[in-house]
Amino acid sequence: MIVLTGNELRKKFLQFFASKDHLVLPSASLIPENDPTLLLIGAGMAPFKPFFTGKMKPPHPRIATCQKCVRTGDIENVGRTARHHTFFEMLGNFSFGDYFKREAITWAWEFITEHLNLPKDKLWITIHTEDDEAFEIWHKEVGVPADRIVRLEDNFWEIGPGPCGPCSEIHIDLGEQRGCGKPDCRVGCSCDRYLEIWNLVFTQYDRDEEGNYTPLAKKNIDTGAGLERIASVLQNKRSNFETDLLFPIIEHTAKVAGVTYGEAAKTDVSLKVIADHGRSLTIMIADGVLPSNEGRGYVLRRILRRAVRHGRLLGIEKPFLVDIVDVVANIFAEPYPEINDKKAYIKKVVQLEEERFNATLVQGMELLNNHIRALKESGKTVLDGATGFKLYDTFGFPWELTQEILAEHDMELDKAGFDQAMDEQRQRARAARQENEERVIIPDLSGLVAEELKYDPQAESAKVVLVLQDGKVVEAAHDGQEVALILDVTPFYAEGGGQVGDSGTITAQYGKIQVATARKLPDGTIYHVGSVTEGIIKPGDTVKVAVDAARRRDASRNHTATHLLHAALKKVLGEHVNQAGSYVGPDRLRFDFSHFAPVTAEQLAEVENIVNEVILRNIAVGRIETTQEMAREMGATALFGEKYGERVSVVIIDDFSKELCGGTHVSSTAEIGQFKIVSETGIGSGIRRIEAVTGHAALDYIRSREELLQAAALALKSRPEDLVGRIDGVLARVKDLEKELAALKTKLAKFAVEDLLTNKAEINGVALVVGQVEAADMDDLRSTADLVRDRLRSGVVALGAVTGEKVNFVVMATADAVAKGVHAGNIIKEMAKVAGGGGGGRPDMAQAGGKQPDKLADALRIAQEIMGRQIK
Repeated sequence: MIVLTGNELRKKFLQFFASKDHLVLPSASLIPENDPTLLLIGAGMAPFKPFFTGKMKPPHPRIATCQKCVRTGDIENVGRTARHHTFFEMLGNFSFGDYFKREAITWAWEFITEHLNLPKDKLWITIHTEDDEAFEIWHKEVGVPADRIVRLEDNFWEIGPGPCGPCSEIHIDLGEQRGCGKPDCRVGCSCDRYLEIWNLVFTQYDRDEEGNYTPLAKKNIDTGAGLERIASVLQNKRSNFETDLLFPIIEHTAKVAGVTYGEAAKTDVSLKVIADHGRSLTIMIADGVLPSNEGRGYVLRRILRRAVRHGRLLGIEKPFLVDIVDVVANIFAEPYPEINDKKAYIKKVVQLEEERFNATLVQGMELLNNHIRALKESGKTVLDGATGFKLYDTFGFPWELTQEILAEHDMELDKAGFDQAMDEQRQRARAARQENEERVIIPDLSGLVAEELKYDPQAESAKVVLVLQDGKVVEAAHDGQEVALILDVTPFYAEGGGQVGDSGTITAQYGKIQVATARKLPDGTIYHVGSVTEGIIKPGDTVKVAVDAARRRDASRNHTATHLLHAALKKVLGEHVNQAGSYVGPDRLRFDFSHFAPVTAEQLAEVENIVNEVILRNIAVGRIETTQEMAREMGATALFGEKYGERVSVVIIDDFSKELCGGTHVSSTAEIGQFKIVSETGIGSGIRRIEAVTGHAALDYIRSREELLQAAALALKSRPEDLVGRIDGVLARVKDLEKELAALKTKLAKFAVEDLLTNKAEINGVALVVGQVEAADMDDLRSTADLVRDRLRSGVVALGAVTGEKVNFVVMATADAVAKGVHAGNIIKEMAKVAGGGGGGRPDMAQAGGKQPDKLADALRIAQEIMGRQIK
């Protein structure tokens, strides 16, 4: 057995399969492409699902990858076992209708025994109970003794209807000292002795809805080997966490917390959770995931908050995750250099989210302490599950934290109730996903050769290759039907990179389609979505294709302007600015970018000026095809979440902007015409959004603003250039009039007070003023009541006023009146009830409203009666 670092192992695996004629592809982003059924990539085969079904041709029949994966289904086990992770890397080799069991088995054995030098006598094999073919290969061809090949019923991989098949796992015996000590301990035991290091899935059947299994004409191979697991074996570590892929994070955190790894089980759990979660959150943000309250953003937020919570359990009160980003970036500097490139941005996102959680943690603690006090007062010792779940769901409190704090007060959490509330939320979320999920229906394109389908912006004619309806191939489409069309050559740009797809027409001899948009399947095949407006369209038809040129030009203006905007924002705000999403249409452009404060009006003006200056310089917009490596060396900007092939297109605008992009662009910046920012807003944690217009839309926008200006000037009997001065004058006049109005109201109120006081009554020695007054709102009514009470000095005031279709009441009582038994709140409650309303208040002051203004007089009469009963 040889000793390898994680990076060396990853490289060795990929080089081995490259020598077996596999196309080595980089890891796909954690954000699934064209697959809304997944939140995050959780397996090596996930990016290749269309190839496994045989509906789509892969770029090569043999592929090998080391895929970044995130799973959180068993997040509670992270740190408590040697192998559970939220983020992990899956080594895999795949065959799409090419080689099968013999090659998969013999190559796996060759790699682990000859290239990793794992001892053959320590290796065990599991197969499906009925997979005699795999047994023969392992035993007779590879030479594994029959007594070390274990048949297991569970060794069958399937997820509902579709491709499936038996699997074979390779385990290594780590020795009795790693086992449970039971006499029946063997492969399949839950202890750590027999470690599964590789799973070979033989996809050889197609399962239908009824559960019938039909042999596939083209069989596939899907394998997965956990990088961390194999690294732990080669580095002779008891757990994945002690390998060089994770242990540097543990060492860093232990130093910050002032603790030592290996001394206390509870401390070790927290150190391992932080190491795993710190790795996950760093790589998720690097791949374009941002914290939010839904979807993959919620997964990220939950992981980050669990890490903070375990930091607190270690005694770390200050923010600490930002520094962990540096450690993770260093570990992955070789395989994932983009983490280092985006490190400043990742750290800013982590910093903001950690600060925000620390603030909510304080609020949550205060709420929990209030619940603890209430439980003590009532003599109870169990916090109900619904309350515990609210703390978890609203404030990010893991139940263990709530339980731990309760235990300090000799209390506990109703865990069953918590689990029930959690399950109910999961069911709601699942129902919402099923209701809103738009699944990608991929037709059977196994007969097509994607490389033979061309994109040619100049094409004017083509041949119909396939006609599709609801994801199924049909023989023809007729007038009025919604269809998707695949052509052998197309000038239509397909949706991508934020840009909308082209629209236009496809015309055959006997039919015509109005194309709404063009889209792209995972293998690059362009299909045209539209409706048959006349006649019939069928495969084999020769057609004329016409893109809506004016619409495309408008979209191209906005796309090139987006590149200019990106570059200008970097100049004005800083290099931390990165694109986080965009919309490029013919009508406008929307650009989402990383920045951590609102952009000031002065900064926006500077950005706008820079972009327009580049437009006026009439700079040629160039495009070159090159490799990813060359593009990086050129300083070209790659975008978050975008997946690039080995060959990339770089759009170059002098030395101002270089971006990887496959969209349509103008040939010169002058064609953009004018660039105008319409709005700037915040849309999420550390993400801002700018909307802007160019060309015709910019002209329309400016004209609409001129029309508003003219209308405002006309309304104020002014010229546009004098409008500001005129508005200032009007505002000054309004202010003067408001002062005059306030003075008049005061005078009128005094007159009203005098009238009210002349009609005051006395009940058992307590003065009472009851009456209806004019009042614009409750504040006005209260002010009048204050004046009457102050003039009265001793007694009770009960006033009412009709406001629109409602009636308002106020009752005030002086201190000596309250001492004699008057309670303003009780008086007003009865008054409001008479007028169809409700209210209440203190003994000395209360207010209320009613819905029946015509009952005002009756309500005022009731006030006098109630007061008579109250006075002692």
